[in-house]
Amino acid sequence: MAGCVLQITGLILGGVGMLGTLAATAMPQWRVSAYVDGNIVVFESVWEGLWMDCVSQLGIRLQCKLYDSLLALPPPLDAFRALMCLAAGLGVLAFLAAIAGVKYTHGSEDGPKGASVFILVAGVAFLLTGGLVLVPVSWTGGSIVRDFYDPEVPAPLKRELGAALYVGWASSALLLAAGAMYCHLWCWADTATKAMYPRLSRARLPPAPGLHAYV
Repeated sequence: MAGCVLQITGLILGGVGMLGTLAATAMPQWRVSAYVDGNIVVFESVWEGLWMDCVSQLGIRLQCKLYDSLLALPPPLDAFRALMCLAAGLGVLAFLAAIAGVKYTHGSEDGPKGASVFILVAGVAFLLTGGLVLVPVSWTGGSIVRDFYDPEVPAPLKRELGAALYVGWASSALLLAAGAMYCHLWCWADTATKAMYPRLSRARLPPAPGLHAYV
């Protein structure tokens, strides 16, 4: 019963983490304008994402434009795109494997023995997805903080942490938690499988002919 609850909980956490990964990949609010001049009225706000940049005017009008050329983008941005796309695809596969694990566990007569393969695949995939999301999100957040406190960076070029970074961090935490749960379930399933085949102790073995004379 405890294993079933843990498996359902991991499925929910992994599903929310997968949706958060997809949202963070598509959101343009990775880097947002930093207002450090003390202006009370701000007319424009700049958002920079993986695929586009947007300009919001007074929170009413929003204009977004996709990046024109892939070759003109900085190399880290291309790497972040690849990592987030890979994480999104791997997160979907992990979620499908987790669903298969739940269905196979409840529909199999072998119990944990039959479901251990799906549990292992889902757990490892969730852990890899969480790690892939954590790399570009943390790298971007670190560069934003470094540039913000750098006096050589002009004030109009300073940026703050966008909402997509917080979504990415939360999704990574959920994915890592789901992966840890499924890996724990697989270890428990493997232990339960081994317990089905207890070792024969020497006390249970019948004595060999002729050995009683030497005992």
